[in-house]
Amino acid sequence: MIYLKLFWAFFQIGAFSFGGGYAAMPLIKQQIITTYHWLTINDFTDLITISQMTPGPIAINSATFVGNQIAGIPGAFFATLGCVLPSCLFVTFLSWAYNRYKNLSILQDILESLRPAVVSMIAVAGIDILLPAVFPSGSLSFLPGQVKLRPVLYFAAAVFLLQKKKKDPILVMVLCGVAEVAVQLLMPGI
Repeated sequence: MIYLKLFWAFFQIGAFSFGGGYAAMPLIKQQIITTYHWLTINDFTDLITISQMTPGPIAINSATFVGNQIAGIPGAFFATLGCVLPSCLFVTFLSWAYNRYKNLSILQDILESLRPAVVSMIAVAGIDILLPAVFPSGSLSFLPGQVKLRPVLYFAAAVFLLQKKKKDPILVMVLCGVAEVAVQLLMPGI
C-alpha cells in the first residue's frame, strides 16, 4: 500500500509541476509534509539542499530520497516512477499536438499565460526554503536568538556573487558549503 501512496503522491507532483524543480517545491512540500506527513519542515529543507547538490532534477531527486526514506529501494523506485511517468506521457502528447497545431495563435497565447504562474511558484519555493533556514522557530520573529544570522550572510554573499560578480552557481554553492564546514570546525556551537 505504501508503494501505491508513494507512486500516487509523486505522480501528482510530476503531473502538476510545470516550470522546473523550483516550481515543483510547493507541490512536493504539500504532498510529503501536509498530506502524508512523511517529513518535517526541517527535513524538507534538508531534502531540497540534498536534491540541489546531487545531479538531476529536484523533483526526481526528491522522489528518490523520500521513497527511500519511507520504503527503502522499492519505495525509491515507485516514487521516482510516479514522478517521471506524467512527464513522459505529457511530452509524448504535447509533441504530437504542437507539431499538429503550432501555427494557432491560441496555443501561443496559452504558453504566454503560463509564465506568470511559473514565476510565482518559483518565488514561493524560494521563500519556503529561506524562512526555515533563517527563522528556525517557524515564525517571523526578529528577537535575539530567534534569527539565524549565518544563513542570512550566506544568502547575501551568494546573491552578491551570482548577480554582481557573475560567478558560477556551482562555485557559489561549494563556497557556501565550505564556509559552513569551516565555521563548524573552527567555532562549533555558534
